Amino acid sequence: MNAGNASTPKFFILLGFSDHPWLEMPLFTVVLAAYICTLVGNISIIVVSRVDPQLDSPMYFFLSNLSFLDVCFTTTTTPQLLLNLWGPDKSITYGGCVTQFYVFHFLGATECILLAMMSLDRYVAICKPLRYPVIMQQQLCIFLVVMAWLSGLANSLLQSSLTIQLPLCGNNKVDDFLCEVPVMIKMSCADTTFNVAMLSIVGTFYSLVPLSLILVSYGFIVATVLRIQSSEGKKKAFNTCSSHVIVVSLFYGPVISMYVQPSTNSQDKNKLMSLSYSLVTPMLNPFIYTLRNKDMKRAMTSLLVLLYHQRRE
Repeated sequence: MNAGNASTPKFFILLGFSDHPWLEMPLFTVVLAAYICTLVGNISIIVVSRVDPQLDSPMYFFLSNLSFLDVCFTTTTTPQLLLNLWGPDKSITYGGCVTQFYVFHFLGATECILLAMMSLDRYVAICKPLRYPVIMQQQLCIFLVVMAWLSGLANSLLQSSLTIQLPLCGNNKVDDFLCEVPVMIKMSCADTTFNVAMLSIVGTFYSLVPLSLILVSYGFIVATVLRIQSSEGKKKAFNTCSSHVIVVSLFYGPVISMYVQPSTNSQDKNKLMSLSYSLVTPMLNPFIYTLRNKDMKRAMTSLLVLLYHQRRE
């Protein structure tokens, strides 16, 4: 895909769901509704976390970063998907395609690491509550978030830069609704053994290693919660952590299937998995966190009441 290669196309055709044309208009409506919900839900969490002084804690600092990440993540692909579903033009420019998979992999890997950082925060909060304010200071929280973003950038620079060097021999039809590294590798007319191996190795690192850290953290958390005498205390601890567990499950399942064994999946399955972690999970995250969190529900209600009274005035 090197820009200097004469076989590099000037644009790509995102086939997406064009083999099921009857599905495109209903899917356009669903995707548009999901995208609006994603923007409204995640932006609301960012605003509430910033304006409500009772949410000035590391937990909500990480949560607002996750919401910002989800807004960027879904915006990388959804507008282009909506354009392709709306009309007969399924094209995307070469530059747009390259930008999409660089940014998409940057943000996806960042989310993998950020979810692990959030589990570390919950571990310290529940297992070491007396030392929590000392350990999870603002400087450490900022450092962890910066490291998550930098590690995501490193992943994208490695994987995407390897992919962009592959020759396509004039092939410009992408059998997906987005430009994603595994799909682009399959389009190449060269030997891609090294690229597939690197994708699997790096995919394993960015998915299974953070997931292992999350599972270890929650193993300690469960053991600590079971020792709590108060049933109310157990309930509060489990409610706080269960939201994060649900989000981790929704995100990591498709990611592991897509990147740890990239050559074993059918393309239809790949499309569904890509749709899951690029749109469905970012849409559900705000609802999962707000519906299972009393402080967030209270803050959301207070903000809505305030906005209502200001409008009335």
